[in-house]
Amino acid sequence: MTAADLPAVMAIEQATFPLDAWSEGMMRGELADMPRTRHYVVAVVEDEIVAYAGLAAAADQADVQTIAVLEKHQGSGIGSAMLTELLAEAQRRGAREIFLEVRADNPRAQAVYRHFGFEDIGTRRRYYDDGTDAIMMRRKLGD
Repeated sequence: MTAADLPAVMAIEQATFPLDAWSEGMMRGELADMPRTRHYVVAVVEDEIVAYAGLAAAADQADVQTIAVLEKHQGSGIGSAMLTELLAEAQRRGAREIFLEVRADNPRAQAVYRHFGFEDIGTRRRYYDDGTDAIMMRRKLGD
């Protein structure tokens, strides 16, 4: 992902996370830390950015910062491909475990993460702006 991708990325952000979308300034801040502690990618279908994902990594831990796929492309495997890339990058950076938060009211995303080996490790009460809880998840990475 580059700054030139931000108009498309922000449109996806607003459509996917209408209640708690990141601001463009927050996204620019993430990009400013690439490649030192961040890794952001986009997925392109027929010359259109249809998804993006981001990772934060430091020392032996990593965090999935975000994954978003345009609704019309959900269920096509793009989200799984994005998560696979983030997991691979975390391993390349030497992370031993990777964490994420997912909305408690998003069972579809939770199922994807569990399919990839993430396990629930706790709950952050009222984590999202609308008061929804976040489920904290972790996956251990290679030895």
